[in-house]
Amino acid sequence: MRHRKDHRKLSRTASHRRAVLRNLVTSLFLHERIETSVAKAKEARRVAERMITFAKRGDLGARRHVARYVMAVNTTPGAAGGPDVIQKLFSTIAPWYAERQGGYTRILRLGHRLGDAGETCYLELVKSAEQKEQERQDRIAATESKEDGKKGGKPGTKKAKAGEAAKGEAAPGEKPQRGKKRTGGDEVSAPARRRGKTGVKTG
Repeated sequence: MRHRKDHRKLSRTASHRRAVLRNLVTSLFLHERIETSVAKAKEARRVAERMITFAKRGDLGARRHVARYVMAVNTTPGAAGGPDVIQKLFSTIAPWYAERQGGYTRILRLGHRLGDAGETCYLELVKSAEQKEQERQDRIAATESKEDGKKGGKPGTKKAKAGEAAKGEAAPGEKPQRGKKRTGGDEVSAPARRRGKTGVKTG
């Protein structure tokens, strides 16, 4: 019996379980929404909300406590020296919940996944209506700028370069015949392909 046991073991050893939860919490603060199993989400939620509470305190002791658990992953991949997840937690995420006493995360169930039929869900940070509207406007603006770039037909794209290369290789007014190779002025037929026992062309 597991009476008075307040956490899930997740079929892992203590060190493995701690590593999994650290990864989940760091990814949650980095992407603000992650997809995982319900059992892992419930365990990660407990730790994530404690880290946000420490971040709301904002003092040196709280920052050291969070730095021992949350990984210092760069928020902009490929950019050295940029802000990491811990800085984002203290400067960006914590002020969202200055007037909120707990309940910083939300679990949205998605159903059972294929394979092991495990129940999956989204674990995400709770945001206000103003934040959601701002993110929606940003997504719309990004989509419009992307469409404008496609319509403009900017030179230097991969498709344009490939088309120019193909035009340069083909001689003007000549269309090479398929299955024949050119060597000097003579045309030599390519070796005939034969079918093997499996029905696949070889040669």
